[in-house]
Amino acid sequence: MRRLIIVLVVVAAIAAAVAGVYYARVDERFQGYPGADQFVDIAPGTGSRAIGRALVDAGVVRDELTFRMATYLTGTERELKAGEYRFLGAMSAKEVARKLARGDIFLRPITFPEGLTLIEMSRVYESKGLGTAKAFLDAARDTTPIRILDPVAKDLEGYLFPETYNVPRKMDAAALVQRMAGRFLAIFDQPMRDAAAARGLNVREAVTLASLVEKESARDDERPVVSAVYENRLRVGMPLQCDPTVIYALEKAGKYEGNLTKRNLQYDSPYNTYRHPGLPPGPIASPGRSSLKAAVEPAAVEYLYFVSRNDGTHVFATTLAEHNKNVKEWQVDYFKKAAGVKDQGPGARGQGPGSK
Repeated sequence: MRRLIIVLVVVAAIAAAVAGVYYARVDERFQGYPGADQFVDIAPGTGSRAIGRALVDAGVVRDELTFRMATYLTGTERELKAGEYRFLGAMSAKEVARKLARGDIFLRPITFPEGLTLIEMSRVYESKGLGTAKAFLDAARDTTPIRILDPVAKDLEGYLFPETYNVPRKMDAAALVQRMAGRFLAIFDQPMRDAAAARGLNVREAVTLASLVEKESARDDERPVVSAVYENRLRVGMPLQCDPTVIYALEKAGKYEGNLTKRNLQYDSPYNTYRHPGLPPGPIASPGRSSLKAAVEPAAVEYLYFVSRNDGTHVFATTLAEHNKNVKEWQVDYFKKAAGVKDQGPGARGQGPGSK
């Protein structure tokens, strides 16, 4: 009996010593991987033991028992979340456990500039390694998020808000598209919708007008004026003659070659605002906040024309005579001074509001 007691005491002492070692280890910082950082991808449904093994294999924690004790002491054993994690430098097992319990996964930024079409957005998505362009376009055909506001929409062209999104590496196209559509709804809020309605525009018409403004001007201070030009033309029954609508029509048909010609202006498409009066059937790009606001709050001006100064700004005119003078100065004469430029292209038309 005495011998058994001694053995039990020794075992208890050893166990206490071992526990003491691991108890101390949970607060010790450890880095067992080379380089400045390490990525660990935890699949959904992975148990805490398997997570511990993955972290040990990656050199993030010293051993599985230390990690198990860390989760026990922090009360996070059942709170560990799936996802891709990035570990920077030495961390204690407790810190690692809390990081996984918070779901502090690594996010990658993906930026969609203003004025992109769905096709262009799909290319950005694919270029970031998140998935295929086709998957993005397929997801953008689900109009559920905006169906109440635009029941005739066949896709989400114009309704995916352009900005930078921080996303996990394995965020699929459908989830990202839904998030972008949700962001649009947050930006084009009820006050904006009310302002559109006050001007006789439904949501689709307002977003379509905003997309034209987005493509025609990159300056926030000019966008309300550009919007006013189009609104004025709509009011008096003048064709919008917006070059970007022709480009959009050609791109949809796979016929745009990078240079808009006079012949292109005759291309038969409902999006061609040279041939068809009024707004095109739908948005031609994703407008940003300032373009959306400009569409529903245009400037109080009587302009019917504008022409590029070739520096990102425009000069506006009320009469065709004024506009033709501006076209001569900023397009015809300007390019005559440019060495080697012979073909003025559609920029010297002197007809449309942009006359670029």
